[in-house]
Amino acid sequence: MTADASEPLAQIGVVGMAVMGSNLARNFASKGHTVAIYNRSPEKTRAVINEYGHEGNFIAAETIEDFVASLQRPRKAVIMVQAGAATDAVIEQLADAMEDGDIIIDGGNALFTDTIRREREMAKRNRHFVGAGISGGEEGALRGPSIMPGGPVESWETLGPLLEDIAAKVDGTPCVTHIGPDGAGHFVKMVHNGIEYADMQVIGEAYHLLRYAAGLAPAEIADIFTEWNKGDLDSYLIEITAEVLRQVDARTGKPCIDVIVDAAGQKGTGRWTVKEALDLGVPTTAIGEAVFARALSSALAQREAATEAELPAGELSTLEALGVEKTAFIDDVRRALYASKLVAYAQGFDEINAGSAEHNWDIKPGDLARIWRGGCIIRAKFLDRITEAYENDPNLPSLLLDPYFTGELQKGLVDAWRRVVVVATQLGLPVPVFASSLSYYDSLRAKRLPAALIQGQRDFFGAHTYRRVDMEGTFHTTWSGEREELSY
Repeated sequence: MTADASEPLAQIGVVGMAVMGSNLARNFASKGHTVAIYNRSPEKTRAVINEYGHEGNFIAAETIEDFVASLQRPRKAVIMVQAGAATDAVIEQLADAMEDGDIIIDGGNALFTDTIRREREMAKRNRHFVGAGISGGEEGALRGPSIMPGGPVESWETLGPLLEDIAAKVDGTPCVTHIGPDGAGHFVKMVHNGIEYADMQVIGEAYHLLRYAAGLAPAEIADIFTEWNKGDLDSYLIEITAEVLRQVDARTGKPCIDVIVDAAGQKGTGRWTVKEALDLGVPTTAIGEAVFARALSSALAQREAATEAELPAGELSTLEALGVEKTAFIDDVRRALYASKLVAYAQGFDEINAGSAEHNWDIKPGDLARIWRGGCIIRAKFLDRITEAYENDPNLPSLLLDPYFTGELQKGLVDAWRRVVVVATQLGLPVPVFASSLSYYDSLRAKRLPAALIQGQRDFFGAHTYRRVDMEGTFHTTWSGEREELSY
């Protein structure tokens, strides 16, 4: 139906009736809210009404003006359209039709700097703008996502109850909270997605080792992941991994995994996470290697050329030749997977803390762990432990330094981690995130790093100076002269 003056007004509106937008609208409606819906192509709006109109109260609009007119004040409209220019266009249309105090919510995967810009532009027009990260995919949008809204506190006071209604619930607690001002919500969603990249890659590396080192069939590996999902690795991604590996292709009768081209796509949030980490000076090595692994997997022509050239592999071995027992190796992979996942989360939280400090957002990391426990793609059992870690110490220098996780690492995880990386190297199997995460861990715990030599080199060729361990000040050695040390 279309907006009519005699009809009750909608509590919330959704622009964009692709799957995510329509599912989000259906979620609101299922919780008893009247929902206004609009799409640039009216056919999509009508299709939603025809197929799902029985699920709740919808007001279908065919123009932006009618859409805005159908909303209660302060008007609240969620944009679920393609990021970039399309989002900017819809924002402008809504802002033109809205009035002071109305709220525009961008629920897409926007770059947080765009969100900061948009929030400032809307503030000048007395419109509230909220960048809200929404995780959980199509199913989450319908059944209950994890939601990460930024923007003005005043907007949260109005939006909060609505978002709490549709968010996933864990132990009765909604998986949503106000993250912070302007771009904070989309920044956190960006890093969430970066962690997701690393998480998926280490699971992929674990599968690869079980398949090509231990020689297990996909169905056997599916059973292993199902068993792992009963313990510390309990998570959505482990759960669906077992489902993917158990699937058989109807056309060929082969495991589905064997007919999927081994080229992983990406939409940009992982790259954004790594770029911002570089700007902030935060080492997110696990996320970076996961992004590069996807890029390399998609370089199919280059990989094919390397295969045809028969690049030397060196002397490779087998588990049997190495004296590695298969059952023990499988358990080592489980432990290495857990340790590597922990590093990915620790690095992600480091980046969030650095971004919060840089932009004065005052993000509470414990709140993030709490709202990520349900609805989102990286939901996992050990997020309960992360929540507790930040509750115990909100200023925790690194997640790895929390007593619980330090204790976990002392239970043989590190030894298993090392064995897996060594065996993978001896077998010629790539484990970029397993290996880089272990190197990060060793660098973090090292008393001395080779950076002293690097700083000496920098001073030699560029007079960049250095500091000493035994006295205050900045120093430079006249390397091309008398090699006298000068202090500044």
